[in-house]
Amino acid sequence: MLSDSSALFFNSPTQRLALARHRFFEDGELPTGVVSNAVLDSWSRCRWRRLDPRDTPTFSLVTKSRAQLAVQRNHELIYAWQQELPELQRTLAGTTCSAILTDPSGVLIASSETRAGSEIITPVAHRVGVDLSEDAAGTTAPGLVVKTGKPAVVLGAEHYFESIRPMYCVAAPMHDASGRLAGVLDISHEGAPFNFGAVQVLSLFAASIENRLLMSQSNEILVIRLQISPSLLDTSMEGLVGIDQQGTVAWTNGVAAQLLNIARTNALSEVLDVEAAFGVGLNSLLALPPEGAAALKVKAGLNLWMRAVPPISKRLSSGARSISQAPTASPPARAVSVPDSAVTPLPAPRREVQSLQEADADHILKTVRALNGNIAKAARQLKVSRGLIYRRLQKKSQN
Repeated sequence: MLSDSSALFFNSPTQRLALARHRFFEDGELPTGVVSNAVLDSWSRCRWRRLDPRDTPTFSLVTKSRAQLAVQRNHELIYAWQQELPELQRTLAGTTCSAILTDPSGVLIASSETRAGSEIITPVAHRVGVDLSEDAAGTTAPGLVVKTGKPAVVLGAEHYFESIRPMYCVAAPMHDASGRLAGVLDISHEGAPFNFGAVQVLSLFAASIENRLLMSQSNEILVIRLQISPSLLDTSMEGLVGIDQQGTVAWTNGVAAQLLNIARTNALSEVLDVEAAFGVGLNSLLALPPEGAAALKVKAGLNLWMRAVPPISKRLSSGARSISQAPTASPPARAVSVPDSAVTPLPAPRREVQSLQEADADHILKTVRALNGNIAKAARQLKVSRGLIYRRLQKKSQN
């Protein structure tokens, strides 16, 4: 263990990391306290697959067909990346850092402009089509995110392969409206540690790209923007909640889940209705202004500033521009506290299926019968929980 007295003579992070690698790879000990558990777990998985840390990864390209398929399948994510790329490159312009985007499997699908310099690894590793997953490249920040679904930091010799020691990388996951991992954003620097808060910069841009992706996948649902201050709306720090045509929460981003004190909701979760999430009815949310902001007290007790983005069909019919046509920088939100009685609610989205409160037992029974009694399929079609279907059917049988 590194907690013994010999570790006291290794004062610099580089020296302690070198000792950690020696203890792990040569002595078979776990250097706890120096290397994160995530990196240690990755080292163990790589060693179990008999990868030699002294080898040099080739950073070879996947097949042309796989690379093309990865780009095609992730066109919405790539478009969201492209919208943020100018600002990202402007932020990193005074550094020699580069940024990359991978798909959920770790295949690189987009990268920032590379500047001519002394970099050796970056030009090879940061090519579209390179597989940066743990299986292909050992311990890397993007590979860790793909494996764990959590943000990752891999600095210098924390990379499994010794030849990648010059790289310093931070990576963060981004999720789609279904709650699945949509891709990974990574910022890397070759040759020396970051001299700025790379994790903070990364998290802001990852949130912005994820928010754009969520909005692009939500053209037919109501989206609520919320934050503690109207000045934070239209920024990477805003909360977003998608509400479907049944008046239930389709998804939330991480900020909204924290502000509302609910589990992060997505299409794979149990159904959560608006009142359970916000503490107010759907009409109160429909009455929120599409521009500016209005204050609303939520179930958690906070007074939050909110704005309602109607479904794209409502926006187009009213002559409003769609999200894809909106400028990158929105004007500052106009903070206006509006009581529910003082605003005219927006027309509710047309409902093809009844809401949870309005769903009729006869309609549920008909759906279940049409699907040959398959409750799970009926729940997905009606967009309700299986428990609700069982309760309605039981109540109907009692009547």
